[in-house]
Amino acid sequence: MIRASITYPSRVIVLLWYLCIAFPLKAQELVESDHTLPIDTTGLGLQVDSVMEKTVARQPEVKFKPDPIRAMWLGLVFPGGGQIYNRKYWKLPIFYGGFLGCAYALSWNNQMLRDYSQAYLDIMDSDPSTKSYEKMLPMGYSIEGKESRFQDIFKRKKNYFRKYRDMSLFAFAGVYLLSVIDAYVDAELSSFDISRDLSLKLEPVYIETDKMTARRHGGTPGVQCSVNF
Repeated sequence: MIRASITYPSRVIVLLWYLCIAFPLKAQELVESDHTLPIDTTGLGLQVDSVMEKTVARQPEVKFKPDPIRAMWLGLVFPGGGQIYNRKYWKLPIFYGGFLGCAYALSWNNQMLRDYSQAYLDIMDSDPSTKSYEKMLPMGYSIEGKESRFQDIFKRKKNYFRKYRDMSLFAFAGVYLLSVIDAYVDAELSSFDISRDLSLKLEPVYIETDKMTARRHGGTPGVQCSVNF
């Protein structure tokens, strides 16, 4: 009895032959067998891939519907938060521009109010060392003999900038409240159905006034108006 034995080098050669020749051929057969699946020509069935594609295509897109109360509270806590929640990002530059404009007006008027208030106090007292009002006058300009006139000017300027400082505060609060209202209304109207059919239609119609008249004459002729919006 002859016993065949495979040495270690022979095993390595057999393994390399399988990896380089036999395994690629087997993989090619599997790929070709996948491409030769039977095609349904009777129209009674569909392949799994086509069914999945049609199912995914038929799924309706989920439209985002924001909550008006949440949008309002986000707008109250953080300016512009309601617009971010409603995904109306194009409105952010408008409101933030309003906030920056009101903040600049508030800072400017408040600074001018402090300067003119101090100048008015200095020109009204009898201390010659307090002359902060000279910074607001042309260089070398003297107000001797004109004190009462400049007292009135500084007083009017002080009241003027106080008025516009307060108006800047109200404007800032107005922009803030407007952003909150806009966020709430925008979220409330997100589910409102707006039809593109804007039309006015007039058509004749018979109006029944009572049963006796309807039996005798078939109703009173009239005009019916319908508006689509």
